[in-house]
Amino acid sequence: MIRTASRALLAAAISLACALGTASAQTTPLARQLSRVDLGISGSGEFTRDVSGRILPTGAANYNVPITQTASNTLGALLNIRYIAKPYVGLEFNYGWARYTEGYSPAPNGASIFQVQTTYNEYTLGYIVTPPHPIFGLQPFVSAGMGSIEFKPTAGGGAQLPVQARAAYYYNAGVQQEFVNSHFGLRASFRQVFYLAPDYGQNYLTIKQHTIATQPTAGFFLRF
Repeated sequence: MIRTASRALLAAAISLACALGTASAQTTPLARQLSRVDLGISGSGEFTRDVSGRILPTGAANYNVPITQTASNTLGALLNIRYIAKPYVGLEFNYGWARYTEGYSPAPNGASIFQVQTTYNEYTLGYIVTPPHPIFGLQPFVSAGMGSIEFKPTAGGGAQLPVQARAAYYYNAGVQQEFVNSHFGLRASFRQVFYLAPDYGQNYLTIKQHTIATQPTAGFFLRF
């Protein structure tokens, strides 16, 4: 079923790209601006680095106890909206989504581990560079920027913890290949996001250590 849905989505994207190519055959100021915009949809791997430290708040029952924070590996999604004014000047907005489990070991009550199932929502804005010349037939790009990540514990496995936002910084490097009148293409990249590991505002989880989420991505894009 997943494979069938993926094929249907790909076919719909190609059909839309063909329609966009026909609609923009006559160049107008609006068409020129829209031709600089693309929408990318990719699947992403989510691999977060483990961090360790001692509980810092003196009021916590487990103050000064060393703990290790881990996040389960998972798959997510990444949406990009890009505006490329010219090869070395562009902007992009990113929305990333994933769901995984944060683990804190040992748990505050002395058990082996305390787990929080959470939804990860990334909102970042960045500067993107797309060199004018392809390399081995592929168009390279690099980007970097900042924004925020919302960590939202789930209703079923979130231990009734509150939502928490963290500042985030990222870089991204990849390649893409256009098809179908330059309105449809495939894209792959390697990106990393840097942020302070979440503690959901709970003093018994606070170690204030930065972590890195590594995200290989692959998907397609539509250019208007």
